[in-house]
Amino acid sequence: MLPSLRQLTVGLCALALPIGLAACGETASTGNFKGESHNVAQTVSNFQSDATAGNQKKLCQNDLASTITARLQSSGGCQATLKEQLHEIDALNLTIESISVNGTGAIAHVKSTYSGKSRITTLTLVKEGSHWKISGVKS
Repeated sequence: MLPSLRQLTVGLCALALPIGLAACGETASTGNFKGESHNVAQTVSNFQSDATAGNQKKLCQNDLASTITARLQSSGGCQATLKEQLHEIDALNLTIESISVNGTGAIAHVKSTYSGKSRITTLTLVKEGSHWKISGVKS
C-alpha cells in the first residue's frame, strides 16, 4: 500500500529538515557501490544535491517516482509542495549505509546526523525506464 501524501511529505521533510545544518555542497558517496547498486546510490546523491540546492524542478522530474509526483501534483503541485517544505534546508548530509536491489525495486538505508544523534532512514526506490527514483521514505 502506498503511504498517504502527508506521510510521504513528512517523510521526505523528516529526512531533509533535521540535517539542514550540515556542511554545504556535500553529496552522498557512491564509490562503494557497483552496478545497479551504484545507480541507486547515484539517485540518493542526486536527491541530496537537489534538495540542498532547493531545486524542486529536478526533485520532481529526476529524483521522485511518478507515483509520488502524481500525488503531489494532485495536492497543489509537486514543485510548490516541495518548495514550501524544503525552503529551510541549507544542506542535506546523508551517508549511504547499504543498498539492496531486487529487480525493479531497491532499498537504501541512509544515515543522517543532527545534534550529535545519528538516525537511519529507509528509502524505497523503483526503476522507471532506465532511472532509479525514490518512491517512499520510512524513518
